[in-house]
Amino acid sequence: MAALIGGLVSLVLGVIGIIIFWGYFVKALAAGIPALLILGGALATYLGIEEWKDKKSAQNFTEEPDTSKLKEEVESLKKEVEDLKKEE
Repeated sequence: MAALIGGLVSLVLGVIGIIIFWGYFVKALAAGIPALLILGGALATYLGIEEWKDKKSAQNFTEEPDTSKLKEEVESLKKEVEDLKKEE
């Protein structure tokens, strides 16, 4: 019940305050909106750069590496093992 009464009192005082100090309220909005736009733009830029970096690193993982050299090395090692077995 106390929260309800406190909320109603705050609401009434807030409306009265905006009516009385309308000019200051508009000036505060005029000063605050550009600051919020700057901060929001900076945050969006930062998040965009991070997303770009993540996408770039994910792309490196999806590309298949050149395995032909590894396959050749495996085949040569198999032949070497077979030759060693034949010597015994």
